[in-house]
Amino acid sequence: MRIHRLETNLWLPQPRDRIFEFFANPINLERLTPDWLSFKILTKLPAELNEGTVLDYRLRIHGLPLKWQSRITDWKPPHSFVDRQIKGPYRLWIHEHTFTEAAGGTSVGDHVQYSVRGGMLVNRLLVAPDLQRIFAYRHRVLQLIFNPDNKMAQTIDSKEPSCEP
Repeated sequence: MRIHRLETNLWLPQPRDRIFEFFANPINLERLTPDWLSFKILTKLPAELNEGTVLDYRLRIHGLPLKWQSRITDWKPPHSFVDRQIKGPYRLWIHEHTFTEAAGGTSVGDHVQYSVRGGMLVNRLLVAPDLQRIFAYRHRVLQLIFNPDNKMAQTIDSKEPSCEP
């Protein structure tokens, strides 16, 4: 199984506790997901996130309806949490969210390890470009919410998904 990685960081001029609180509310995931995915949380909310919390979603990828289930496997407020796909479109999906105090604000990190069905070509032509669009959208929305005046706006250390055998 080939593991791919996606790493992004976004600095926001807000305290870490405030940013983490936003991410700890699962309804905000819908706000951070582009409309073209038709993303909907199926789990009855409000669900309080903790280690072991399971969330169910529905979405469309390239017009195909899919269900996705993830579990919070690590919960360390206000520093980090990890969600891991239990059922869904990926062979593997592990998404670590990190929140680090930096330059009077918070650096929000996304560290994703994933593996796709269909191999390298499917990743290169479909999955990696989609993930880039999704995380770029997410960064724009976070900027609008937490940095509307565009103070020191920066996306730092944003990398293209890379492949690791």
